[in-house]
Amino acid sequence: MTLLALHNNSVLYRRILTQFPQDISLAFAYGSGVFKQHGTSQGQMEKNMLDFVFAVDDPVTWHTMNLLQNRKHYSILKLLGPTMISSIQNDHGASIYYNTLVPVDGRIIKYGIISTDSLIDDLMHWKTLYAAGRLHKPVKMLVQSENGKLRAALVANLKSAVTASFLMLPESFTEEDLFLQIAGLSYAGDFRMIIGEDKSKVANIVRDNIQYFRILYSNILRDCPQVVYKPQQGKLEVDKSPEGQFIQLMALPRTLQQRITKIVDPPGKNRDVEEILLQVAQDPDCGAVVQQAAFGGEEMDDGLKKGSKVQRLLFSVSHLL
Repeated sequence: MTLLALHNNSVLYRRILTQFPQDISLAFAYGSGVFKQHGTSQGQMEKNMLDFVFAVDDPVTWHTMNLLQNRKHYSILKLLGPTMISSIQNDHGASIYYNTLVPVDGRIIKYGIISTDSLIDDLMHWKTLYAAGRLHKPVKMLVQSENGKLRAALVANLKSAVTASFLMLPESFTEEDLFLQIAGLSYAGDFRMIIGEDKSKVANIVRDNIQYFRILYSNILRDCPQVVYKPQQGKLEVDKSPEGQFIQLMALPRTLQQRITKIVDPPGKNRDVEEILLQVAQDPDCGAVVQQAAFGGEEMDDGLKKGSKVQRLLFSVSHLL
């Protein structure tokens, strides 16, 4: 993508953003309409739907303003009012409410609304990994407030993605291996991948966007004491000693730690998390345990499936009425 194209796209995204209430703490564009995927031409990209996420401090107030400004964006759910829309947003699936197939400025877009608190919670703890997973991959940041907790959570989320990937990778690997692992992990919270979306999507995303992954993660890798990073060769070596793996396990988000303990600790024992993670760190199959927790945990997957069914049902019914 040329610099001119990037500039023109940035202008388009910001022009689109002006058509929404401006009380937004974080806004970003993502997906195949923003970042090129392998085998996709520039012309195809321009036909793809543009995806946005807006984090807002007060969803009820924001939806109230947006209903006045952009009522046509909402389905029949607009009749329920902003309080009910916010309740649906907060209580189902990944705490995000999407308006989709919206024509804006000559493009078709979809945009999701999430509360700033819910976003911070997911970034820090990976409760659903849906919003956090989106931000494991390169996105086009459009708005970022001075909220210190949010800024710290964005960095913590990237560090957690690196740490979890280290545990699932061998002692030596390439940058591409790492970015493939991170991109794959980012979809662990996306019900579309759970129910069968094209698994080659991960490789397609990474293959043409390695430079953006480097921008996102290079500082974290350089500053991480657990890895020897050789950016010129594109190679990394990570500490696979029990001590090193224990440090990494203790740095994982809370939800992933809890899922590891459920896999390892039989019901009724009730050992503390630190004791269980110390055991896992000394296990030759430590990486496999982490992978099972990240990709195979029933609690998160069931919650996302139930939430996604609710959201899909609401969307389908509302567009039939």
